[in-house]
Amino acid sequence: MFSLTTDLKRTYRIAVCIFFFIAGLTYSSWACRIHDMKAHFGLNNAGLGGVLFALPIGLMVSLPVSGWMVTRLGSRRVLIAAGLLFPFMLGMIGLATQIWQLVIILFLFGFMNNVFEIAMNTQAVGVEALYGRSVMASFHGLWSLAGFTGVAVGTLAVNLNWPVWQHFWIIGLACWLLVLTGWRFLLPEDAPAEAQPLFARPDRKILLLGLIAFASLVTEGTMFDWSGVYFQKIVEAPESLTTVGYIAFMGTMAGGRFLADGIVTRFGTKHVLQCASLISTTGLLLAIFAPGIITATLGFLLVGLGVSSIVPLVLALAGKSKTLPPGVAIAAVSTVGFLGFLIGPPLIGFIAEALSLRWSFALIALFGASTILLASKID
Repeated sequence: MFSLTTDLKRTYRIAVCIFFFIAGLTYSSWACRIHDMKAHFGLNNAGLGGVLFALPIGLMVSLPVSGWMVTRLGSRRVLIAAGLLFPFMLGMIGLATQIWQLVIILFLFGFMNNVFEIAMNTQAVGVEALYGRSVMASFHGLWSLAGFTGVAVGTLAVNLNWPVWQHFWIIGLACWLLVLTGWRFLLPEDAPAEAQPLFARPDRKILLLGLIAFASLVTEGTMFDWSGVYFQKIVEAPESLTTVGYIAFMGTMAGGRFLADGIVTRFGTKHVLQCASLISTTGLLLAIFAPGIITATLGFLLVGLGVSSIVPLVLALAGKSKTLPPGVAIAAVSTVGFLGFLIGPPLIGFIAEALSLRWSFALIALFGASTILLASKID
């Protein structure tokens, strides 16, 4: 399996890239129409929050199941099925007419999202093994690029007054075409591994990688949800510039992922993780202590560059675990990491209410600083 021609390895890599693009396009298409769904169902902020909570519940429920499924059935089978079902759930969101229907579909959407993520990252680990060098970050770069594409199409859909269901089904059909294009070129099998129970106990290394992912995803979640508020309340940017920080963060996060693999090959994963954490922390501190439009934007650029490679690299390391199969190890790290993505934004809100938003971002900077120490303990 690991002595393949360059053309065949490239074919496998392109096929996995296609599925990363599907995942990013599907999720971003949903995210950019949340406001329209809120208006359609007449929800207030609290009601929307309650409905949206169904999605992370579905994701968390799927975490142990997805790793087990990938181990038992193989990432190829699971990814093909998820590649069809995840966009299908997006289309079903647009057809919901009752709140209870939306809640159930969002639960299933979150469930299938994570099954998709675990299977495609397992495939990516297999492709990286074929290359014998880091290629994981570039896959996640495709996810980010797909996110930009999804937002662009969503903006067009809003401007053209497409109803949500029409927009979602167009995206779903496009994703199905991509699945039909790429499914036969996925890796036929994963690295050999012994069967594992549904709930496998992670070892010290997996827990360490999970904590690094947790700290990084706390930062990512904060930037996704609070960057605009920070520019509005702390930077006091004009209304037309409140999204500049978010755009800066997303731009360098996407670009950094395409650059990270070459840097990792030259300097090693451990050093890249430490440097990435230092860059992210420096960016946050710059935005905290010099909250002008230019300095805060530069800070957010550094944050995006810093966090861009951390999660892809820890998932790649998890997939090389010697004690757990790739799917189970990736699911374990994702479990701990995603808790950070969930906990970060509300934690920011609580601290901002009690103290200030700048103090909240200072706490996130501490999470980034802790990642430097955690990365130093990687064998």
